[in-house]
Amino acid sequence: MKRPSIVWFRKDLRLEDNAAFYTAAERDGPIIPLYIWAPEEERPWEPGGASRWWLHYSLESLSDELETLGYPLIIRAGPSLHVLEEVIKETRAEALFWNRLYEPEAIKRDTRIKSTLSSRGIDVQTFNASLLFEPWTIFNKQKKPFQVFTRFWQACLKQGEMTSPLPMPPHARGRAPSIKSLSPSELHLLPEVPWDQGISAIWRPGAHHARQRLDYFIEHALMDYKEQREFPGKHGVSYLSPYLHFGEISPRMIWHEVVREYPEESEERDAYLRQLGWREFAHHLLYHFPFTPTDPLRREFSHFPWHHDDKALKAWQTGYTGYPLVDAGMRQLWITGWMHNRLRMVVGSFLVKDLLLPWQEGAKWFWDTLVDADLANNTLGWQWVAGCGADAAPYFRIFNPVTQGEKFDGTGEYVRRWVPELAKLPDEWIQQPWDAPPDVLKQAEVEIGKTYPHPIVDHSVARKRALDALKEITGAKAFETP
Repeated sequence: MKRPSIVWFRKDLRLEDNAAFYTAAERDGPIIPLYIWAPEEERPWEPGGASRWWLHYSLESLSDELETLGYPLIIRAGPSLHVLEEVIKETRAEALFWNRLYEPEAIKRDTRIKSTLSSRGIDVQTFNASLLFEPWTIFNKQKKPFQVFTRFWQACLKQGEMTSPLPMPPHARGRAPSIKSLSPSELHLLPEVPWDQGISAIWRPGAHHARQRLDYFIEHALMDYKEQREFPGKHGVSYLSPYLHFGEISPRMIWHEVVREYPEESEERDAYLRQLGWREFAHHLLYHFPFTPTDPLRREFSHFPWHHDDKALKAWQTGYTGYPLVDAGMRQLWITGWMHNRLRMVVGSFLVKDLLLPWQEGAKWFWDTLVDADLANNTLGWQWVAGCGADAAPYFRIFNPVTQGEKFDGTGEYVRRWVPELAKLPDEWIQQPWDAPPDVLKQAEVEIGKTYPHPIVDHSVARKRALDALKEITGAKAFETP
């Protein structure tokens, strides 16, 4: 029998459709599943508070799954190369398998580790387990990376049928050496102050729960997705983003399950599959433009006259801007670790255009508070809303938080849930309580400035200020919002 092989788990915390684990299981030798906690290697984008919460429970779930197959999960903390060298020495392992990551710092680290260990005779193999198409496989006709989503996705779809997901590997063959391991609790990922109660009430990390979410979405919401996905008060989306980020489900698994249930093309089905395309596009951009988590893709925005206002930033972060839809989104984020995509656009536009605060501040806040905080998606989203990225919304497209509320939360269902101090207001005034007649406010027990804040900016004034700021870097005419 061959000597042991190590499977280094990272953001692929599942057993099904896991190329590294499946390949190791076919070697006919003992397997050492290993997770290394080394947040300093990801700086400045080490996992935020909400991500750490998710990781704790995801590791517990993965450990339980591995135990059922006879593979104890080994958890260590420390520099990745040092830990790998230790485990190789302790187990006399001769092979190392992992699934590739695409963040800039991860690529640098993994390249260094592969070179070092390969030079010492270790068989190091890496695989794709998190994308449908790896970033270096999709280019435009000029052999350059795409910067327009539609053309990118068209090129992806021309690649042919998606390969099928890999099955669950078999039970353990041979007994792996017993070595020391930390427990998830010894990584101290959970908060000492219990701010996570709202997250715990909503989410169940783990591959099993990812599969349940997918099955429920396909059965109950997929055929209404195109129509319902824009309404934050409805359950019209899949809620799979954190499971995808941590690799508890793969995009290939989602794709094949959706296509298996609905083999015929339809607007509803393809609208959802297109969202997987946006995730691919985000990783494509991050790989080819690794500076974008901190710097704009469109270089002229490096000179944008951003403001710096700690008080306004705090009001935005805590959901006390005086704009009900914005505040509802930010409170949902703080309580549940997640926010509806329509609201991500609305609150993002409010931060960078109404408040003229840098998009990087929004990206940092989302990074710490989202359970689905993903560097590629977070970067794409914030550069999109700021108008400085690939295929971005034009900067002059400035969301009006009142009209957005009226269009996508007409009955105020979403606002009433997350801003309960406004719950008694009639639908007519729920999105702009400052304009409600005094008797209506009194009956609803709302006192602007006391029970709910005044708007921190006048949107019409802020909009003009934002367009004037745009002209400073482009000389552009102040276009009207479409």
